[in-house]
Amino acid sequence: MVQQRSTLPSLLWPGLHALFGDSYNKHPKEYTRIFDVRSSDKAYEKIVELTGLGLAAVKAEGASILYDTPGQGPETQFTHVTYGLGWIATREAVEDGQYGSLSERNTKSLVWSMMTTKEIVHANIINRATTAGYVGGDGVVLASASHPTANGLQSNLLTAADLAEAPLEDALVTIMQAKNSRGLPIALRAVRLVTGPGQVFNATRLLSGDLRPDSADNDVNAIKTLGLVPEVVINHYLDDTDAWGLQTNVPEGLISFQRRAVDMEKDSDFDTENVKAKGTERYSAGWGDFRAYYHNAGA
Repeated sequence: MVQQRSTLPSLLWPGLHALFGDSYNKHPKEYTRIFDVRSSDKAYEKIVELTGLGLAAVKAEGASILYDTPGQGPETQFTHVTYGLGWIATREAVEDGQYGSLSERNTKSLVWSMMTTKEIVHANIINRATTAGYVGGDGVVLASASHPTANGLQSNLLTAADLAEAPLEDALVTIMQAKNSRGLPIALRAVRLVTGPGQVFNATRLLSGDLRPDSADNDVNAIKTLGLVPEVVINHYLDDTDAWGLQTNVPEGLISFQRRAVDMEKDSDFDTENVKAKGTERYSAGWGDFRAYYHNAGA
C-alpha cells in the first residue's frame, strides 16, 4: 500500500498539538538472555547428538573385555529465514508533511517492527513448546514426555502446576536426576527461571526472600540458600500467562544463528517518484538438546 497525503491528512496542516503511537519506549533486547546467539556463514547449520558409551562391565579373569560403540543421536538443522518489511510513500506526502520527516518516522517504525519480529520469533520457540507440529531434530516438540534416546524415552515436560514452591522444587529435583542418551547421570543444573510478566511478582516472592515463602515458620528458603535458581528472566513476548520453565546449562540448547544483520535500504521509483524503504534480516532460532529447557504449562 502506498502512503499518500490522504493517508495521514492531519499531518498536512499546521496547528496539530501532538502525535503519538509511534514513539513508545521499547523493551530492552530480551531474546539474548535466553538464546545462545551465534554467527553463521552458511545456508543452514546442523547440530548432531552423540550418544557416548554405556556403563563399564565386570571383566572376568582371562575373559575378553566388553566393547561398546558410540552412536549418533538426532540431527537438528537450523535453516535461516529472511524476514523483511518496507514502506512506500508518494513524494508529495513526504514533501507536504508539516511535523518532522515522514521518512524518519516511518523508518523508526520499521526498525521497531524488525526488532519486535525477532523477539517474537525467538519467544515462539517457548510459546510452542508443547504445540503439535513444531518439532525438533528428534521428531517431537521441545517440551515432551517422550523424547527418544538410546536408553529409551526421556522427559523435560513438568507436571502442570502454577509457579509455587513445591512444583519449583520438584522441577529442580527432576533436573538433578537428568541422564544422557545412554542413561548415565549428568551434572545438569538450572541457570534461570523463564516466565512471562504474569509471574513476575510470584517469582520474586519465591526466590528473593531468605525465609520460606507463604510460611509462618522460620524455615530457610532452601532454593535461594542452595543457589539453585541464579536468575529470573521475564520475557514480555511469551503468550501463556501462567506457564514457566527452567533453562539449564547444557551447551547446545536454545540457539539463535545470525546469518545477516538488519539491512536498511532506501530508494525511489523513477516514474512515480514514490519513496521506498525496506529492511531485511536473516536468522534462525531453535534448540538442539531438549535438556536445555524444562517446561511447565501451568495449571
